[in-house]
Amino acid sequence: MDHNENLIGRAEIERIQSFNEQQLDQLPFGAIRLDREGKILSYNQAEADLSGRKKERVIGKDFFTDVAPCTNVQEFAGKFREGVSRGTLHTVFPYVFDHEMDPRNVWVTLFYSNETDTAWVFVRDDRRLSRPD
Repeated sequence: MDHNENLIGRAEIERIQSFNEQQLDQLPFGAIRLDREGKILSYNQAEADLSGRKKERVIGKDFFTDVAPCTNVQEFAGKFREGVSRGTLHTVFPYVFDHEMDPRNVWVTLFYSNETDTAWVFVRDDRRLSRPD
């Protein structure tokens, strides 16, 4: 499997950071913008569809404890916190979201922007992760 198609590059992230909510909702993958503490500032429609959570119910909540507690582990929240504290974060990794007994395999891109002092969690659902090549 070519993992490069799952990556979100810096140029694409730079472009997405300037999107308004309507433009974020048109992305074909989940896009969640967090403050440096993990509070959800934006949550696009693709992520709402993937997670089964309405945007209105997650905005303002802590992503790691209130919305996706399965991510409150070193391999996810730890990477986020370390990157934000260093002021540099751009990492891509496979992850299994354990969503209410319905796990889903995804590719996650974490990115922190010094310009906006916010972080992004991009989630690409990749059902092929569970299939052998």
